[in-house]
Amino acid sequence: SFDDYHFNDDQSIVLLYYNSQAIYRHSTVGDFRVFDLKGNIETGKGEQVRYPTLSPKGDKVAYVKDNDLYILDLIKGKTKRITKDGSYNSIINGAVDWVYEEEFAMSRGFAWNVDGTKLAYFKFDETAVKEWQMTTYGNLYPDFYKFKYPKAGEANSIVDVYIADAAKGSSAKLELGSANDQYLPRIQWTKNPNMLAVQRLNRLQNKWEMLMVTGTTVEESLTETSKYYVEITDDVYFLNDGRHMIVSSESDGHKHLYFHKVEGPQIYQITNGDWEVDAVLGIDQANELIYYTSTEVHPTERHIYVIDFQGKNKKRLTTEAGWHTAEFSNDFSLALHSYTSATVPNQYSIKNKAWETLRVLEDNKEFSTRNNAFIQGNISFDKLAVNGVELNYWMIKPDNFNDSISYPMLMHVYGGPGSQTVKNSFGYSNYYWHQMLANKYGIIVVSVDNRGTGARGEEFKKMTYKQLGKYETEDQIAAAQALGEMSFIDKNRIGIWGWSYGGYMSSLALAKGNDVFKMAIAIAPVTNWRFYDNIYTERYMALPQENGSGYDDNSPINFVKDIKGKYLIVHGTGDDNVHFENSVMMVNEMIKNNIPFDSEYYPNKNHSIYGGKTRLHLYTKMTDFVIKNL
Repeated sequence: SFDDYHFNDDQSIVLLYYNSQAIYRHSTVGDFRVFDLKGNIETGKGEQVRYPTLSPKGDKVAYVKDNDLYILDLIKGKTKRITKDGSYNSIINGAVDWVYEEEFAMSRGFAWNVDGTKLAYFKFDETAVKEWQMTTYGNLYPDFYKFKYPKAGEANSIVDVYIADAAKGSSAKLELGSANDQYLPRIQWTKNPNMLAVQRLNRLQNKWEMLMVTGTTVEESLTETSKYYVEITDDVYFLNDGRHMIVSSESDGHKHLYFHKVEGPQIYQITNGDWEVDAVLGIDQANELIYYTSTEVHPTERHIYVIDFQGKNKKRLTTEAGWHTAEFSNDFSLALHSYTSATVPNQYSIKNKAWETLRVLEDNKEFSTRNNAFIQGNISFDKLAVNGVELNYWMIKPDNFNDSISYPMLMHVYGGPGSQTVKNSFGYSNYYWHQMLANKYGIIVVSVDNRGTGARGEEFKKMTYKQLGKYETEDQIAAAQALGEMSFIDKNRIGIWGWSYGGYMSSLALAKGNDVFKMAIAIAPVTNWRFYDNIYTERYMALPQENGSGYDDNSPINFVKDIKGKYLIVHGTGDDNVHFENSVMMVNEMIKNNIPFDSEYYPNKNHSIYGGKTRLHLYTKMTDFVIKNL
């Protein structure tokens, strides 16, 4: 079996990736093999490397091993070592450091140009970044794992971009201002084999630039500033004419698509309206059409649209309420359509260009039948007016719901910037747990998307800037109070739970809403933003040296004295993301103030807390805690 694969441009060569082992959230190390499909022969292989990637022609493979970058020539059967200074916790070539991987959602740090003659790559100098140490238990004496983790306000890696000549193996450094406190979160070749696009952010992430690099010449193509922050975009599509590109931006207050010159200003806006483009699914350049998903119908749904390059002839392709996405064939004559809703498991079908169904690949009827027999809960979507805004929420009621009965209510929260829990899509794991609580124990389960969440425009999402936790918690408390006034909800039996940012929220809500919430569960919570990494935290909070009150005014560890309800805090000791330190410091403050609590820790488990019977144990613990205290 294999874990991943990819083809060269004409799909005559395939690279298979297998035996992969996770490093962090996105990164893996594994083995690869390359096959010539026309000749049905193996042309190359490698063991325990990172990110093996075929060149466009399929004649070379670039990969990273021990923090150095290599190019394997499949024709000659020879390997060139492009860099020689790679060293753990010091220098990284062709990959990225922990914080770039986690917060910029990237791991591979190199890219082939369009004709495979050049390779652009990152070099990270982690020397100045402080180390974080995790303890791994299991042997007579524990093992210690150290890695570089820059916390809020602390030093970052120095990042440079180099371009390697694939034939010669030589590299040249680009002058992009690495001496400045900045980020270079994306590199992408244009259709010109000599032109590289580089995205650059300042440290505060409120100024974004698209730089075009040709040889040693660096020119600014696009720039965007914000009184809040600017998020990087993966919606950068260079057109085959070599002169134009399509880019997404929030510059008008919502995420929309724009038509630009590669080396010049914006020409015009393609999409517009009081809604968001969620994802670009494909660009049919031959017919000048863009396929995308958006929130135009409702923020809790995603529908597929097509529009031409001029922003005209927009057409909605999907009608069923719920969540739609698609993948297209190279010539856009066929699409693999995926559909789901809160009550419909994923369905897959093949559509033609007229969006007619040619074949149903999977309707999940058998799964739906079994699912409906096991769980027959009542889930609904609605809006709630609190704090001067309308908030979307879903509610799960028991299958034998009786509006003359007063039920306890458990709220599920995440609430972080740009996130959504209120989605009309099938929920799987937590969905089943919530349905079980409703049907077996008679608990109404609710989730509310507070201010600061996504799909409703820039102002709604970014109004929490420099005050993470403030408005989100106010909304969750107000929502609980409003829902508690419903005749079938017992306002004296309301609880809240969340994971990661949601654990932060549930902890803060229990303290600041101590007259509303009877209990809370916090799994892997941030308890002080000073403990978290700098890219994420400073994007939303600025530097702690400049916004100390913002960091402290909504830190759960500063409000433990206000906790009156029952509190369960859970963490994995091997959490490389939200460190175990967060829970340790929270518990320490509770002990200092003689505040009772329950806790559970999972040895060596990371932020996801899974493996073996871990999840069974965790959800059993959570269930028992909810039943006992709600």
